[in-house]
Amino acid sequence: MKAKICKLIFICSILTTVSVFGQARLPKLINDGMVLQRDAEIKFWGWASAGEKISIHFIDSTYRTTAHDKGDWNIVLPKLKAGGPYDMQLSASNSITIRDIMIGDVWICSGQSNMELDMQRVSPLYESEIAASENPNIRYFEVPDQYNFSSPQSDVLSGQWREANPENVLSFSAVSYFFGKELYDKYKVPIGLINSALGGSPAEAWMSEESLKAFPQYYNEAQRFKDSALIQQIQHEDRTRINSWYRQLRLNDEGYADAEKTWYSPGYNSSDWSIMQIPGYWADKSLGFVNGVVWFRKEIDVPASMVGNPVQLILGRIVDADSVFVNGIFVGATSYQYPPRRYTIPPAALREGKNIIVIRVINERGKGGFVEDKSYELVAGNEKIDLAGDWQYKLGAKMEFLQGETFIRWKPMGLYNAMIAPLLNNSIKGVIWYQGESNAGRPIEYRTLFPALIQDWRNKWEIGDFPFLFVQLPNFMAPKPEPSESNWALLREAQRKALSVPNTAMAVTIDIGEWNDIHPLNKKDVGNRLALVAQKVAYGDEKVVHSGPIYESMKIDGNKIILTFANVGSGLVAQGSGGLKGFAISGADSQFVWAQAKIEGDKIVVWSDKIANPVAVRYAWADNPAGANLYNKDGLPASPFRTDEY
Repeated sequence: MKAKICKLIFICSILTTVSVFGQARLPKLINDGMVLQRDAEIKFWGWASAGEKISIHFIDSTYRTTAHDKGDWNIVLPKLKAGGPYDMQLSASNSITIRDIMIGDVWICSGQSNMELDMQRVSPLYESEIAASENPNIRYFEVPDQYNFSSPQSDVLSGQWREANPENVLSFSAVSYFFGKELYDKYKVPIGLINSALGGSPAEAWMSEESLKAFPQYYNEAQRFKDSALIQQIQHEDRTRINSWYRQLRLNDEGYADAEKTWYSPGYNSSDWSIMQIPGYWADKSLGFVNGVVWFRKEIDVPASMVGNPVQLILGRIVDADSVFVNGIFVGATSYQYPPRRYTIPPAALREGKNIIVIRVINERGKGGFVEDKSYELVAGNEKIDLAGDWQYKLGAKMEFLQGETFIRWKPMGLYNAMIAPLLNNSIKGVIWYQGESNAGRPIEYRTLFPALIQDWRNKWEIGDFPFLFVQLPNFMAPKPEPSESNWALLREAQRKALSVPNTAMAVTIDIGEWNDIHPLNKKDVGNRLALVAQKVAYGDEKVVHSGPIYESMKIDGNKIILTFANVGSGLVAQGSGGLKGFAISGADSQFVWAQAKIEGDKIVVWSDKIANPVAVRYAWADNPAGANLYNKDGLPASPFRTDEY
């Protein structure tokens, strides 16, 4: 009987395979709710049996073709005007109906985590925007995260088009959504957003094999990772090392040594624990620079008015991972350092009067602890309890630092093959790009790498020099008191230099980052500024002021340097009080000092009493150019620059 069943399953699988092979099928992008690019040739494509006849009926016209020898086929439709919704019928040996198709503008949204970061992450800032997000004319397609080193892929693994509404929008890229919404509000044309981004990814991961030949180190690395056995070996070694570290950590953790008296138990006696101010890092305290696990406890008094209501435990950001308990009840955990910690306390966990909060913090490498200048509080409606201040703490286990994961997904070419190549048949309006953090350690190289990526994508799409709009890196890291060198400033310079590539534009964001967070939450202004540059470059609006001041040239006049700018808009202005800030000046020795600066018409005059014979000026030249305040009167910040470029 078992043999007969196996034989039947085998025969059924063959029949199923033959049936599927003989049917026409479509890529994931061509699906219900999709947006097609208006005023451009539209390609429908897919796969079928060799020689199979395919017909498509769309908007009162029928188009026909025959599948090639390898089974692929495509049909090119003429240019269509914006509108919809429409249905499309495909007929072959099978029939497929695609419903609710819109025709409008399609944008590829790519880069790393700041493009990937979703509306759920920033939701506390945008509750009203989320509530009002219902709009069937804004559609979103999320390309699943994957990589491939063997060859460019013809399709993505999964995906569906979704309309903007308060439920769906939570998983939309925040930058993408605000960009798309601003364009829809301006032009009332359906907007399709295809998000193909991956956190931590360097530019070279998004480039094709051909383009990488100009960068031999990345080309050779891409060839190396074509070896699937190598990938499996690295992944196995990574898993073994990381799992072993965590197993040993759990065994060594004194907080779990006594099952009857775990350190998160409300009745545990912690009178011998040390005291630490939160937020902060234990490397800066008496505990010193250790990796492993540290436990924290705090007793708080909760009023009756907060009990029985929805209560949020806000714990800023924690390096690296945490598990949180309230009165011995587990309320949440986060496995890596970047997400904001927002935990909902179960109603049964909180009570009137004395309550105990316990946080178990795991640190793999570097400085462990609580990120400064973030909110740490208990929130119930309008009531808040500030949790910053004294906490008890104790080392649970000391460990050697954990070597990080190899992150094969970031290797050259892998993301291009899996997340860009499958999109190339799709006509688009343009690209928005938010990336550069992962290349900031190699900023000079980015001068050639980034333009090569832009040209690579344009070559592959074969639709001309479509608009490529990008975000200049925001302010990040602690401000420095004196002028200094900066890789982030050099990377911003490389981005600014890319404006020489035709049909590009840049959104400056040095005023909307966060010094202590590489993922700043203000994504609305980023999206809106990208939409502004799109109005100029992609939609041809010559009246819009799309950019803040961009440095053009300098002239030395005695002990002063006079600067000239493009994109002054309605005029130059120092935002805030106290005059212009953020300028530094140097003589021939390249030793920069803070300078005075004033606006004279559309020019800036810069000087310092310390520099008699000035040679160069720098503006906002820092990882975090805090206080830099040159804008145009249209509200857009000047891009950082230096006159001593080389």
